[in-house]
Amino acid sequence: MQFSFPRELRLLTPHSFGFVFKKSQRASTEQITVLARINDVKHPRIGLAISKKNVKHAHNRNRIKRLTRESFRLHQHFLLPMDFIILAKKGVDKLDNQVFNAVLEKLWRRYSH
Repeated sequence: MQFSFPRELRLLTPHSFGFVFKKSQRASTEQITVLARINDVKHPRIGLAISKKNVKHAHNRNRIKRLTRESFRLHQHFLLPMDFIILAKKGVDKLDNQVFNAVLEKLWRRYSH
């Protein structure tokens, strides 16, 4: 099993994001919303939408993105072949790394096989 994070595991185009936004399953916590939709590429992919409005400082947005990508990288082999978009809500930057990872872990479990 490889735990790399190549380009194929990322949602990169507006079309890819639009595909998920159109008809998605939603899973939420107080700080994070995950939008997910079955894809046809046989592996999970992730896109991040961490807005300046909800997370003011760039270093916090970058930390959230880094932790999310790392969590996805470690869980990719257990996830269903879906496209995921992670949306950050207000207050997500107040979580420390350990709590943030626990929240993501809980959300990934909903989409595991």
